[in-house]
Amino acid sequence: MDRSFVEENARTRERLRSLVTGLTDEELSLPLGDDWTVAVALAHLAFWDQRALVLMQKWNQHGVKPSPIDIDVTNDSLLPIWRAIPSRAAADLAVSCAEAIDRELEAASQDLIDAIDRLGEKFRLYRSMHRQTHLNEIEEVLGKRSEA
Repeated sequence: MDRSFVEENARTRERLRSLVTGLTDEELSLPLGDDWTVAVALAHLAFWDQRALVLMQKWNQHGVKPSPIDIDVTNDSLLPIWRAIPSRAAADLAVSCAEAIDRELEAASQDLIDAIDRLGEKFRLYRSMHRQTHLNEIEEVLGKRSEA
């Protein structure tokens, strides 16, 4: 398997860092819908990148196995916790967790990458896919605000 995920992850990580650096506290509190704010979306990204990091470390030690999770139940369960995290801390966590998983993926052996790829779940390697979805959503809300 090629390692194009490294470049794509780096691109979205830098996009995330740039966005977070420029956000004001007021912008972090902007609603995204469904009780989510910009800060909640960033805490959400932090959680899923951190979960990916822990999973990578586990797989590196014990071998790659499927790791099913009910995404909707997990997100709904964590929403009150994400809302309780101070906005700036959520933003900083999104960046630091992205950095950590990207480093882990970049340093991973080709055997480990190939085993993860065989799971058929592209997002396990391309963390960029998830980040891009939420970055687009946040930038859309910020764009609408600046147009008003």
